[in-house]
Amino acid sequence: MSQFKEITENGLWKQNPGVVQLLGLCPTLAVTTTVVNGVSLGLATALVMAAASGAVSPVRKFIPSEIRLPVFILVIAALVTVIDLLIHAFALPLHKVLGIFIPLIVVNCIVLGRVDAFAAKNPPLQSIWDGFIMGIGLTVVLGLLGGIREVLGRGTLFSGLDLALGPSFEHVVITVIPEYQGFLLAALPPGAFLGLAMLIAAHNWAEQRKTNKKATPSADGSLKPAH
Repeated sequence: MSQFKEITENGLWKQNPGVVQLLGLCPTLAVTTTVVNGVSLGLATALVMAAASGAVSPVRKFIPSEIRLPVFILVIAALVTVIDLLIHAFALPLHKVLGIFIPLIVVNCIVLGRVDAFAAKNPPLQSIWDGFIMGIGLTVVLGLLGGIREVLGRGTLFSGLDLALGPSFEHVVITVIPEYQGFLLAALPPGAFLGLAMLIAAHNWAEQRKTNKKATPSADGSLKPAH
């Protein structure tokens, strides 16, 4: 259980792909115009990562090192194709919004890097959990970044929820700033860079604050652990 706890902490905080490893920045910056877009792509990535890790881990000892990466890419490509077809079948409007970024999960360095770094060296159960949690960590970042940009750019939250869940959710939109005229910068690519910078700064600030709490100055000026 301690290993699963460590995997969870790494995926959600210590090694978060979005604000620590800074991997997969292309979809992170491109699709996070709303919460719905960001979370949808993040969940799709999480499912692919979990499935790819679960598929690679059991056969890791039978794959020659010379062809390891091509085999991993083939596995990931097959899984992404399945996810892409499912979204196309059951959420066509969302599929049109996310566009090319669903197939691009195949070459997302988050997925391939994690499969090679963790799943290729660990048992299946831990590998599946690691892939899923890393994907959820990315989903949280995409959702937060999408929320920041949507509120600043449109003054709303959860707009476009009907794209993912159907026409019955068309009116499920939270108006955060009534009669808001919008802030174009937040909706454009520079807004994505600024929003991500804010999240990275917040994460680093929290880490620094946590580190400072662990050490307090003693009477002679040296540092000692805080009790």
